[in-house]
Amino acid sequence: MSNVRVRFAPSPTGDLHIGGVRTALFNWLFAKNKSGRFLLRIEDTDEVRSTEESVQVILDAMQWLGLNWDEGPGKEDPKYLPYYQMKRKEHGIYQKYADKLVAQGSAYCCYCTQKDVDEMRKQAQANKLPPKYSGKCRHLTVEQRKQEEACGKKAVVRFKMPDTGFIILNDLIRGKIEFDNSLLDDFVIVKANGVPTYNFACVIDDYLMEITHVLRGDDHISNTPRQMQIYSALGWEVPKFAHTAMILGHDGTRLSKRHGHTSVLEYRKEGYLQEALINYLALLGWSTENSQQIFKIDELVNKFSVERCGVSPSIFDPEKLLWLNSEKIRSKTSEQIYELFIDWLKYTNNENLIKGWDVELLKKVIALEHDKINLLKDIYDLVDFFFKREVDYKEEAVEKVLLSDKANGTARVVLTESIVRLRNQQDFSAQALEQYSRNLAVEKNIKTGQVFHPIRVAISGRTQGPSLFHMMELMGKEEVVKRIDMAINKFFR
Repeated sequence: MSNVRVRFAPSPTGDLHIGGVRTALFNWLFAKNKSGRFLLRIEDTDEVRSTEESVQVILDAMQWLGLNWDEGPGKEDPKYLPYYQMKRKEHGIYQKYADKLVAQGSAYCCYCTQKDVDEMRKQAQANKLPPKYSGKCRHLTVEQRKQEEACGKKAVVRFKMPDTGFIILNDLIRGKIEFDNSLLDDFVIVKANGVPTYNFACVIDDYLMEITHVLRGDDHISNTPRQMQIYSALGWEVPKFAHTAMILGHDGTRLSKRHGHTSVLEYRKEGYLQEALINYLALLGWSTENSQQIFKIDELVNKFSVERCGVSPSIFDPEKLLWLNSEKIRSKTSEQIYELFIDWLKYTNNENLIKGWDVELLKKVIALEHDKINLLKDIYDLVDFFFKREVDYKEEAVEKVLLSDKANGTARVVLTESIVRLRNQQDFSAQALEQYSRNLAVEKNIKTGQVFHPIRVAISGRTQGPSLFHMMELMGKEEVVKRIDMAINKFFR
């Protein structure tokens, strides 16, 4: 096993979205490819929005996707406990290092209010300077701090950024990036209530959890120089950073609900396969030399490399995801699709939809409709007519095939003849039924479609569906004759 250790550290403030999953996936693939460790850490320092429900959504989504963590909630390593930031705060982990930074002069207590800071930034802008905190409290004496505290003011802790020079990030994806220290202000590392800010907590945690590589979205690039300065001030080795390109909607704007589902579990409810979503997300910002599109999970693990990640934003294409899902479904056996369908019904609390259905018949019907299934949710509508006592005749189908001027009475003749002849049909195989129908068309001097279509509508209520003769074979003689009789009584008597 290598010493590679990576982490996915979501904030539990809502659903786990597509961008977060892509980050988790890239970290998981990188760890597996390098025989390293993949950690899950919950960054719950947003006291207002973080919820236990959101934590559970994250855990459920990760487990459904198969992105199993080596360390994290439920898989704790005593050396790195705990895996929740607020629990780490309770252990005094962050305060210890904040105190160290203050003691060595790398950080200081600041008593400015948010109103004060906003005013400083406005003034800086008016002077055509970077809109940042002025450093007013940088050089307060011990006596001055006591005076501020005597007035009831609570301090935040700010990190003292260098005034000059540059910090260099050698990004594994983007190469060399320079940051001008003079443009960066003294940022808050601990809030007045003692809760650490993101930039501070993640550095402390990544170091203590021995994270070697940080793979994350490019929206975090601006955080990186601040974090690197904290590493430097504490005398710690900086992990290797890799910032992946953003995912955009079809209109070139940041992915949001107006582009479709962004929450991962919504895709599960829709009937997507986890392996299809994993396959598709891997293609958003990463590619192979031969532009391979369809992968098994093991292939992704074997072929993934950070060096093949691009710097240009990726466009989320729902149509391509749907295509990939249909391809994954077609690669399954009918038995596998049946099992996936049952799991989907349980997940969506729809098990009653197929209550009383013949399981073996359902499996055979799924096999018949295999190539038409794009989503697991499609299956019910494709096959339900097989199991209903009463045929649900679609108005358009009836008007077009049975009662239109174009039918010109042939539908009545075909159905009337068929109900008699099919009762006496000894061989009810698909092949024999097709031959029967073609012979009837020749005998009545009509087109084969004028036989096929009325029978289809009579027994299914629809103009579309599986192979007619295989459908009839699966239904069986008794059911087919009963349904044709039902159609005659409903529309021609």
